[in-house]
Amino acid sequence: MTDIAPAAPSLPAPDSAVPDLTVPDPGAGKAVFERDRAHVFHSWSAQDQIAPLPIAGAAGARFWDYEGNSFLDFASQLVFTNIGHQHPKVVAAIQEQAARLCTIAPGFGNDKRAEAAELITSYAPEGLNRVFFTNAGADAIENAVRMARIHTGRPKVLTAYRSYHGNTATAISLTGDPRRWANENAGHHDGNVAHFFGPYLYRSSFYATTEAEESERALDHLEQTIVFEGPGTVAAILLETVVGTNGILIPPPGYLAGVRALCDKYGIVYIADEVMAGFGRTGAWFAVDHWNVAPDLITFAKGVNSGYVPLGGVIISDAIHDTFRNQVFPGGLTYSGHPLACAAAVATIEAMRDERIVENAAWLGENVFGPTLREFAERHPSVGEARGIGAFWALDLVKNKETREPLVPYGAGGAAAAPMNAVLAECKKHGTWPFTHFNRLQLTPPLNLTEAEAREGLAAIDKALNVADSYTEQ
Repeated sequence: MTDIAPAAPSLPAPDSAVPDLTVPDPGAGKAVFERDRAHVFHSWSAQDQIAPLPIAGAAGARFWDYEGNSFLDFASQLVFTNIGHQHPKVVAAIQEQAARLCTIAPGFGNDKRAEAAELITSYAPEGLNRVFFTNAGADAIENAVRMARIHTGRPKVLTAYRSYHGNTATAISLTGDPRRWANENAGHHDGNVAHFFGPYLYRSSFYATTEAEESERALDHLEQTIVFEGPGTVAAILLETVVGTNGILIPPPGYLAGVRALCDKYGIVYIADEVMAGFGRTGAWFAVDHWNVAPDLITFAKGVNSGYVPLGGVIISDAIHDTFRNQVFPGGLTYSGHPLACAAAVATIEAMRDERIVENAAWLGENVFGPTLREFAERHPSVGEARGIGAFWALDLVKNKETREPLVPYGAGGAAAAPMNAVLAECKKHGTWPFTHFNRLQLTPPLNLTEAEAREGLAAIDKALNVADSYTEQ
């Protein structure tokens, strides 16, 4: 590894009063499981069809269960532990803040809240200088959309298919994947949302054969959507800078600049959803940095403090801030800018800066993940495409490389998802826990992963792809 890769952070010595959770204790795990099944209602699940694995502890890039099984966290949980588990600097910052001031209402000034906002905006594009803090990504989306609608006086928001923006009422309507459907059936639907096709060259909706064609045709399609929806009715275009859960889709050159130009042309607010892609995930502080684009609003969460304490927010351009200088913004949250969460954010950002964690993510993508995963795509008949950036990668698994038929159907669940379930089980068997969604195996590890850990996890993925290969039409 080159000299830009930081050394793994040293963990504090365990407190003798705290149980050693690295020692297997199946009885304790069984008790956790029984309490969970008796009292916990889990998200996105049919409750009788799940068996949550009780987790005893975690450190760095690994977590382990009560049976003594350890897993490389190649999912960063839900793509949020960007600095890994139990980073000592962040743990210490939370402890110090808790001893001094656990909480204070958002109407007061608070040192850590102000410091976190200052740090966050220091890495944002020029002209985005203020932060509205939320508790997570979904309510960041809700409030960004509210700001855009009030700022423009228009109702509609355009967002892409193959997207995910959260599970609150407006955020799930903005979402472009099948999780939206059941919520709409339940009556949760914002009627002022329209979807369009974003760029995805491997499965192009525009019969494109090059990135340039895909970018040009996707932008033409977006402009037609604006025109047919009525430019004077469109408040915002909301885009994940790099599509996360729905495939880690990298925008082709020129696309985001074209979106910015369309927003300027029609007086539309450009909202960049960086909840998953932000804070180093792509090898830059914000993913928009790769394309030198400045949105009007940026939503964030997850990596801002590695999920140690829930936190999200909206980074606001000066122009939109000016709208609310003398007009009340009709929104707020009891825990907006919670001191513990903001202290964790300050410590996380400082650790990422001091330990060159963002640079490490870029190095891993260029030198380890990219070359290795592209080699997998050449060798395994189940890998249709390997794509990614930084520590944000996906393998698009197929039944047939020529037809590009997905290994499991879009929206697959139950028995139809059996091939992907088998691949995931094989990964876990070899001590690596990736992220899966439909036909994609997604690799999103902590950004301070070492080269040795990266290669260990990739070796497990290589073995699991042999299972995927067994389902192909070779």
